[in-house]
Amino acid sequence: MSSKTLYRVAFLSHGKVYEIYCTGVVSSGLWGFVEVSGLVFDDAGAVVVDPTEEKLRDEFADVEVLHLPMQSVLRIEQVRRKGQSVIRDRESGEKVTPFPLSGPGRQGS
Repeated sequence: MSSKTLYRVAFLSHGKVYEIYCTGVVSSGLWGFVEVSGLVFDDAGAVVVDPTEEKLRDEFADVEVLHLPMQSVLRIEQVRRKGQSVIRDRESGEKVTPFPLSGPGRQGS
């Protein structure tokens, strides 16, 4: 991936601020939208699993191209390396961590 350009895109969705990484950002053919493609997530087989990254990977699993309304895009940055994809609370800016999907009875069995 070192030869590909990498972008961090921050946008509003469902009252939260999403920060994701991708390899392509252009003006969409749909008027008033920004086209985001080549979504990049951490390796699913990694030992340390971030629940937020996992939630984003699941949410955008079948997405080839994401068309974001221009007014929802907060920032687009070209970056040298991938950081952590996050979902933040719009008001406080605190990272939102989803609850674990497995219940307490399933963990030590």
